[in-house]
Amino acid sequence: MKPSTNRMLTRIKSVYMFINERGTVTTQQLVDEFGITPRTIQRDLNVLAYNDLVHSPTRGKWSTTNKKVKMSS
Repeated sequence: MKPSTNRMLTRIKSVYMFINERGTVTTQQLVDEFGITPRTIQRDLNVLAYNDLVHSPTRGKWSTTNKKVKMSS
């Protein structure tokens, strides 16, 4: 796997864990926490939403779904 792909997957996993620990977060909270652009965080959220791991109950807020996730390093 390319190093850039590995970094992206690690970041997406971290985003998921951050949302899961806090319940509901805003897109801006994610931008501030991870120090990346709103566009990049939106792409990460799109990956998570496509895989049914997060959803947006209201515009700009994100929560995890009830889908079971097996975490590995």
